[in-house]
Amino acid sequence: MDIALLGGTGDIGEGLTLRWASDSPHDVIVGSRDPERAKTKAREYETELDSRGLDEVSITGLENAAAAERADVVVTAVPAYHLTDAVEGIADALEPDDVLVSPAVGMKRDEDGFHYNRPGAGSVTRLAADAAPEAVPVVGAFHNLAAGRLSNLDTDLDWDTVVVGDERDAKDTVIELAEAIDGLRALDGGPLANAAEIEGLTPLLINIARHNDGMHDLGVKFQ
Repeated sequence: MDIALLGGTGDIGEGLTLRWASDSPHDVIVGSRDPERAKTKAREYETELDSRGLDEVSITGLENAAAAERADVVVTAVPAYHLTDAVEGIADALEPDDVLVSPAVGMKRDEDGFHYNRPGAGSVTRLAADAAPEAVPVVGAFHNLAAGRLSNLDTDLDWDTVVVGDERDAKDTVIELAEAIDGLRALDGGPLANAAEIEGLTPLLINIARHNDGMHDLGVKFQ
């Protein structure tokens, strides 16, 4: 399966790229608005994996629309305020059998800490669905992952990610991809209407991490 990460040069994009490239048989494509930046980061990721003995892994770097056109699953690893533009920019490259995945969370910060910034659409994942072509299923996942730990291949993961979406097959695809990452368990959170509850956990985790020593890479595990 081909996975494109739009914004694959950023923190969460880097972590997902490295984990899928090292842990799974899937082909990973790094997307960026700047194709040269995408190629440069793809080479950097390959160098990191090569240093760990994974010298046969190949990561491609492309402009976002070209990356989406080649992929079966497109992950919009971009900030929430760029999400709608990013999805609209690749809309013509998406096919009905593709899956669009949104890990974005809207947050605002004040003197007390970070807070969930719920959009008028109800959730950031709903914003992605509203911007995507009607026939393309949208799934929310990977919202609560600490990017630093995710991208550090010297650390083991022991996290859950909650997956929400309205189309069963699309959600199953994302659950399978999530669990291809060692130490990551995917849990079905129900339909896309439940995305806000999942997205709202992220600022809580950041606030806990800020106020408690040794918890800067905090994740979620349901037991």
